[in-house]
Amino acid sequence: MSGVASAWYVARREAQKERVRILYRRALRDTLNWAVHRHLFYSDADALRQKFEANKHVEDVETIDRLIADGEASYNKWRHPDPYIVPWAPGGSKFNRNPVPPEGIEIVYDYGKEEAELV
Repeated sequence: MSGVASAWYVARREAQKERVRILYRRALRDTLNWAVHRHLFYSDADALRQKFEANKHVEDVETIDRLIADGEASYNKWRHPDPYIVPWAPGGSKFNRNPVPPEGIEIVYDYGKEEAELV
């Protein structure tokens, strides 16, 4: 039975580590939405990292689950309401700005090569 219990413990800890990694990455990306200049972002990112490092050595799985739930709730509460989206990414201001041409219209990208062929 101890083999099953230890396998359960290892699997649960791995799942917790993955949840913490995902939470940290989301929070770090969201920090860029609040601090648009890099010199402001670095201090906020350091403060975020210190919050995660403070609980790095907790071993009790129930305590870790509670800390993860608290962290996710805090992240959802303080998420940026209007996150920055790169203009050419989906949802950005330049995404699909130039629509696909209608069927039957051909666009030639020779940029003057046809004139050289005539001479």
